[in-house]
Amino acid sequence: MASRKTETNNSRQTRIAEMRRADQSRDRRNKAIAITASAAIVTVLIGFGAWVMVDQQNKKDADEAKAKAPVQGEQTWDAKTLGRKHVETPVKYEMNPPVGGDHNPRWMNCNGDVYTNPIPEINAVHSLEHGAVWVTYNDKAAKADVDKLAAKVAKTPYTLMSPDKEQTGAIMLSAWGKQLTVDTADDARVATFLTKYVQGAQTPEPGAACTNGLADK
Repeated sequence: MASRKTETNNSRQTRIAEMRRADQSRDRRNKAIAITASAAIVTVLIGFGAWVMVDQQNKKDADEAKAKAPVQGEQTWDAKTLGRKHVETPVKYEMNPPVGGDHNPRWMNCNGDVYTNPIPEINAVHSLEHGAVWVTYNDKAAKADVDKLAAKVAKTPYTLMSPDKEQTGAIMLSAWGKQLTVDTADDARVATFLTKYVQGAQTPEPGAACTNGLADK
């Protein structure tokens, strides 16, 4: 009787030990799986984070390269050769509309100002010195294009617009040392020129006022 009871106890203890070993083995296996899964997730997150950083840097580099690249078809003058003196006398400019040079002490208001009559060049050039983009047009420009440009200028600080019957192109955009000629207001380069040169790197006096100047002739 005693030996049978002892045998039963031994069998029970053996089964318990086996169950414990199985539980321990399962726990170790689950831990290993969890660690492996966690490591894989961390690796994926690190890889994704690195990809995001590289992608952001690539976009930044592309934006910087785009900002430095000239607008297709634009003309450029060496800013060092453009005078910047304040003068009270008329100035003869080498280009029309002018993109820089000596100018009147008063600037044209250029806080999205749309002028329906021609404006004095010597005042508009001062506006360019402050970082404005000057949009001009002649009789070749369609009224619809003039209206679109006027609406865009009106919403854009550091811009001004006026007619210029003497210019060669239908629509011309001028910044200090920069000029672009287009045929229509829908030309994608209009937006590019404005984005690049309104208070752009070419500006001799960034942040200078575009209000409290000359309002009209």
